[in-house]
Formats: sequence, C-alpha cells, structure tokens
Amino acid sequence: QVQLVESGGGLVQAGGSLRLSCAASGRTFSSYGMGWFRQAPGKEREFVATISWNGGRIYYANSVKGRFAISRDVADNTVYLQMNSLKPEDTAVYYCALGTLRVGVREYEYDYWGQGTQVTVSS
Repeated sequence: QVQLVESGGGLVQAGGSLRLSCAASGRTFSSYGMGWFRQAPGKEREFVATISWNGGRIYYANSVKGRFAISRDVADNTVYLQMNSLKPEDTAVYYCALGTLRVGVREYEYDYWGQGTQVTVSS
C-alpha cells in the first residue's frame, strides 16, 4: 500500500505563488510516476502535471505550462508542484497521485491518491 499526503495549499492573491508538497510512504517510491490533478467546484478533475520516476519525462497541462513546475526528491519520497503567476481559475482542490505502471495524463493511469489540498486564488 501507498499513502500520499499533500500539503502547502492556501489562499493567495492573483499573481502570487504557492508550493505544494506530496509525501509518499508505504512502498518503494522511486520506480513510479507521480502526478498532480485538480478539481474546481462544479467541474471534473483534470490533469495538471506529471513526472517520471527518474525525472526524465515531465508533462504539463497547457493551462499551467510556463507557470507551474513539478519536481521530485527520491531520497525524501516527495513530489513538489511550484505554482507561480497564479490566476483565479487555478482555484481548486489539488490532488497528488501515484502510478505503478507508467507516466500518464489520465486519472485511470494512477493507482493511489492523496486526500487533496485546497488552493484558492483571489482576484
């Protein structure tokens, strides 16, 4: 089993920055892909970013490309999402996810999920 715990969410003004963290525990971390998804009120959960086990493959949603950066620290079993130039439309619950087979942009490609952390961007 894998446990994922997100942190770092909060309230920020438009144009500001936040750094989300996701700590993984319970199984070997380094061989899996890690991703971030988000769900805004009344909307479906959507892909944000993902990173391969060795950091060699990184993908972003077009809506966050150039503003967000995903990274991981294998030694600490943690994945990060640095969010800059935040916009009100970035307001959502952000979820960390772990995939056991491949790096993907679809929800079904991930096997374990965190509980989510709220990010609110005020205008």
